[in-house]
Amino acid sequence: MSARPDVVFAPLTTRSLLLAVLAMGAVVLLSNVLVQFPINDWLTWGAFSYPVAFLVSNLINRRFGPSAARRVAWAGFALAVVLSVWIATPRIAVASCVAFIAAQLLDITVFDRLRRGNWWRAPMVATTCSATLDTCIFWSIAFAGSGLPWVSWAAGDLAVKLGIGVFLLAPFRALLWKMAPRVG
Repeated sequence: MSARPDVVFAPLTTRSLLLAVLAMGAVVLLSNVLVQFPINDWLTWGAFSYPVAFLVSNLINRRFGPSAARRVAWAGFALAVVLSVWIATPRIAVASCVAFIAAQLLDITVFDRLRRGNWWRAPMVATTCSATLDTCIFWSIAFAGSGLPWVSWAAGDLAVKLGIGVFLLAPFRALLWKMAPRVG
C-alpha cells in the first residue's frame, strides 16, 4: 500500500502479475544476452533493451501501486536469476541480478514519492536514478578487472538508457490512458 492513503490503486490480477513478470524476465534475458555483444568501445547492445524494465515497473506502480510493483520486481528477480544462470556467464548473471533488484526497488520508491507531480516527472526521475544505480552496480560487478573497456561501455550504456528513458515517456503516457480504471 502507498504511504498516501488517499491514493487508490486497482487490484493486481493474476493475469497482470504474470504478464508483468514475463515482460521483466524477457527484458532481463534479452539484455543479458545482448550485453555480451559490443557495438564499439563505448556501447553494447544490452543498453537498448534494458530500459523497458523500468517502463514495466512504472506502469505497474502507477496502476496497481508500489506494493504490486515490488511483487512484480521480486518475482521478476526470481525469474531473472533462473534465466541469467542458464543463459549468461556467472559474473554477468550475478551482476544482472544484484543490479536488477537494487534498481527496481529504487525505481519503485522514487516513482511512488513523485507520483502526484506531472505525469512525466515520476517515470523520468525514477528511471534516471534507477538507470544510474543499475549501471554502476552491473558494470562494476560484471566487467571490472576483465581488461575490457567496461568504464566506457558503462558510460555509453547509461547515456543510451537515459535517452531511451526519455523516448519511453510516449508509450508510458499512451499506456496510462489504456490502463486507466473504467468508471461506472
